Amino acid sequence: MSPGGQSPATLRLEPPRQRAIRFACPSYRVVAVAVTVLCLQGVSPGAREPAGGLTAAPLLARVYDAIFDARFAHVPAALRDACGPAPPEACMVLNDVALWWQIRLDPFNQSGDATFQARVDATIAAAEAWTRREPQRAEAWFYLGGAYGTRVQWRVLRGERLAAARDGRRIKEALETALALDPELHDAWFGIGLYHYYADVAPSAVKMLRWLLFLPGGDRVQGLQEMLRARNRGALIRDEADYQLHLIDLWYERNAGRALTLLEGLRQRHPGNPHFLELIAEVQDTYQHDRTASLRSWRALLDAARQQKVELADMAETRARLGMALQLDRLFETDKAIEHLRAVVAARPEAPFGAVALAQLQLGQALDRMGERSEAMTAYRAALALTPPNDPLNIVPRARAGLREGPGVPAQAYRLSLEGWRALERGNIAAAARSINRSLELRPDHPVTRYRQARLLEAQHDETRALAVLEALVRERVTTPPTIYAEACVDAARLHEQRGAPDRAIELYRNARTVFGADQRTKDAAAGALARLQQQTTQRE
Repeated sequence: MSPGGQSPATLRLEPPRQRAIRFACPSYRVVAVAVTVLCLQGVSPGAREPAGGLTAAPLLARVYDAIFDARFAHVPAALRDACGPAPPEACMVLNDVALWWQIRLDPFNQSGDATFQARVDATIAAAEAWTRREPQRAEAWFYLGGAYGTRVQWRVLRGERLAAARDGRRIKEALETALALDPELHDAWFGIGLYHYYADVAPSAVKMLRWLLFLPGGDRVQGLQEMLRARNRGALIRDEADYQLHLIDLWYERNAGRALTLLEGLRQRHPGNPHFLELIAEVQDTYQHDRTASLRSWRALLDAARQQKVELADMAETRARLGMALQLDRLFETDKAIEHLRAVVAARPEAPFGAVALAQLQLGQALDRMGERSEAMTAYRAALALTPPNDPLNIVPRARAGLREGPGVPAQAYRLSLEGWRALERGNIAAAARSINRSLELRPDHPVTRYRQARLLEAQHDETRALAVLEALVRERVTTPPTIYAEACVDAARLHEQRGAPDRAIELYRNARTVFGADQRTKDAAAGALARLQQQTTQRE
């Protein structure tokens, strides 16, 4: 289940608030959430139909495919094909899951909540009636857990913590009954494993809630084993298991690399669902601090959305532009960020929830950074006017802060630095020199502008001064942004190579290769150059 309904599909893009919604491990994730039997949300592609297991699994698999692919328009037809051979309660659960995934992809939008609650309550009633009619049928208990599992995720998203905990207890009881009746129903072990894992690692406040509800304790190791057993041996749950396991890897196992591997697998199996590429961009930013990789992922999503290669293309394009704008601004390319934010404002998309207000806020911040105070204030006021009453994205205090604070001299220096960099990219060295030198007069210690100065000096064929500037940046690692630091190391190493100083070049390439948060392409280039130099040294010896 995702934190806060987890849509790193959510409008993330102002980091503190959005990261808290998406990735922080909130204590309100009561133990009930751990018991959410996401495996009960459908049947994976190509699933076999185990003996005594789930009826009409291949037909239900088509419904599951449509949901996980975010092809929600195809769900009704797939349900019509499945229902009849498949039990009606199973189809009701999948119908609820389809609506839950639509909520998950735009979690701040509550317009579908009343419909969802009515439907899932009816499904739970139908599933409970089924267990009373056929108490010895494991499948009935399995889908009862599925019905509660869908509702508990929604209750967690909406902050109904105690109600979610009660639902969690019912899920655990239903799953244990299903396994007692059919030990070969391996998929049910995933929900049990989730419970055992989270009941062990949950914060003390949540453990107290578990005690009040008379739920037993957990076992982290056992829980992981049970989840992996279900993922590897179950008929249904690989995709949902991977989704949940990537969250565990991020929150508790501290293994962002493995989480990204799971997300890449989901993306490959469901390329039409924009959610997984959004998650990848989020993890690259929040957990790996690799802003350039995150930018590339957001750009890939924008390209896919504009080419209609993903579902919900308009919403995906909006999220991609907001994500790109955030990363471009952090990478000191605020002029390009402004272009994407203006595009969102001009399009006025209805989804995701609060997108235009958030775009106006980010636009105000970007314009302020560029010294465009009047336009920035207009954007802040627009953000305030467009913010929904409950302000789930925390826009109001930030917009008000923007109205109170002026940009000052650093904004002018920042704008000149960026203008000089763009002139250098165009090959206009004279214009680049004017802007960059003026920027350094206003703010002589800014590492980004100093790096640009080094590149300018190299373009002016003054390699000696360029190398001196780069070496100074290398010595100031603490104050130099990681992307700039790694690039300075590589550029300085290249100049040392040209001057016949391979030992210093090797040292610098080694430094660049290990910079946390630097562009992976820069690190790969450093690793390649290092291997080449080391091979040359070995051959000479």
